[in-house]
Amino acid sequence: MAHPFLAAAAIFASVVVAMPIIAIAWLALSGGSGDWPHLVSNVLPRATTRTLLLILFTGLATSITGIATAWLVVSCEFPLRKILSSALVLPLAIPTYLAAYAFGEMFTFTGPLQTAVRALFGFQSSRDYWFPDVRSLGGAVLVLSSVLYPYIYLACRSMFLMQGRAAADVARTLGAGPLTVFARIQIPMARPAIMVGVTLVAMETLNDIGAVEFLGVQTLTFSIFDTWLNRGNLAGAAQLACIMLVFVACLMLIERAARRRQRFSSQKTTSAVHDTVRMPLAGWKKWSATALCTLPVIFGFAIPLMIMGHFALKRLDQFASARLLKALANSILVSGSTAMIAVLLAFLLAYAARTGSSRLVKAAGRLASFGYGVPGTVLAIGVLFPLAGLDNGVDAFLRAHVGISTGLLLSGTGFAIIYACSVRFLTMAEGTIEAGFQKLSPNLDMASRTLGRTSGQTLRVVLLPMMRPAALTAALLVFIETMKELSATIMLRPFNFNTLATLVYEDASRAKVEDASVAAMIIILAGIIPVILVSRSLDGKT
Repeated sequence: MAHPFLAAAAIFASVVVAMPIIAIAWLALSGGSGDWPHLVSNVLPRATTRTLLLILFTGLATSITGIATAWLVVSCEFPLRKILSSALVLPLAIPTYLAAYAFGEMFTFTGPLQTAVRALFGFQSSRDYWFPDVRSLGGAVLVLSSVLYPYIYLACRSMFLMQGRAAADVARTLGAGPLTVFARIQIPMARPAIMVGVTLVAMETLNDIGAVEFLGVQTLTFSIFDTWLNRGNLAGAAQLACIMLVFVACLMLIERAARRRQRFSSQKTTSAVHDTVRMPLAGWKKWSATALCTLPVIFGFAIPLMIMGHFALKRLDQFASARLLKALANSILVSGSTAMIAVLLAFLLAYAARTGSSRLVKAAGRLASFGYGVPGTVLAIGVLFPLAGLDNGVDAFLRAHVGISTGLLLSGTGFAIIYACSVRFLTMAEGTIEAGFQKLSPNLDMASRTLGRTSGQTLRVVLLPMMRPAALTAALLVFIETMKELSATIMLRPFNFNTLATLVYEDASRAKVEDASVAAMIIILAGIIPVILVSRSLDGKT
């Protein structure tokens, strides 16, 4: 049974996550229904339709890209396969809003693509030819799928490595061809992994605000943002947020069901899977495979990197500007604080689960994991409402009894951003810490106790030193994700408080993507770090 302190800590972590959700429901129910008819007739139908279409087409595009590339690098041998198997993860380093800004510059009238078309065919103006508009639903699907497909690629690649190739070898000995094996053996076995990846893609699509706003696609997320900040209707935004929570709950139920099926199917694997020989490709097939695996890297990573890098090289003087340095300092402060809080809470949850199996602790852990699926715009509303109420209560009390006005101590500072990001990325930290604990045998705890150490001494002397790599990895992942976070940050930031993400957003909103390039390059370079860690962890499996 878990120590009472650990159980209390686990419950506290779950309350921290649950409070914004409860606040949203309370605000939506208590805000009245005066604006609800307007939202239902004018906002909700269009926003819901656009959101569903965006999720559907982005999920379809990422599935095709992720499944095809994962199968090629696992099952086939072709030029540059090993390099591409790692490079296909690189788009994870590009936030969706940076990809949208880069594609916007790439596809604009003065961009390199249309300039090349006019030069090649002799066109003089845009009226002389047709060119696809990136500021559309199709453009949003292209942008989001270009950077989100690695979620499906990683899930399918792992599944193909664990069981798909072994089953494929058996099928080939029975006379089945490569396409038959792929369609009838490997795809059905990878279906749970595909569902997990698609669910993550859908959650990231719901969370996005910068890309859809820049590309002019009115999703539920953008409608929440617009209803609150542009129309000044917090209750209406909360009511829209409740509808989005229904989407999130459905997605999380699908993801959990897929994970259960995935664990069941993975039990029947063999340890010799990784020794399976890949099918060599020859002639045009091998170069086609190389091209198919190269294109996603070009669209999802190379184009944003080249566009932003090209602009940044022309503005190297901005690296020393006070505006950028202040935003960088704010990003480091917010990201560092969030990383420490998230890792601490995650450690408490994981250790409580390790030392006890009570239903209360398990329920607290499941509730704490809900935060990752909640979009940043929804969390922002849920965080601001209780913090503002607490600030006003403290201020009123001190005014009445001491004559001092404290102002907005929590909701008017970076604390609100730290709170929202801690809730959102707690699951990421918990997963990393829990994976680290799973590598440590429970016998270590028992051996330490038999030698006379208390549970606290065992934790401090034995477990903590061995858990340091997992804790550092968790902190790094949360730090980088917080630095890239835009949805919650743009809605909760105090006046004159910019992070790197909001600095990029401000410049892009004023059609000054070039001025945002330096901050964008810092975000991209920071994002490459966890991607490298992921690639290295997979090197032994390719």
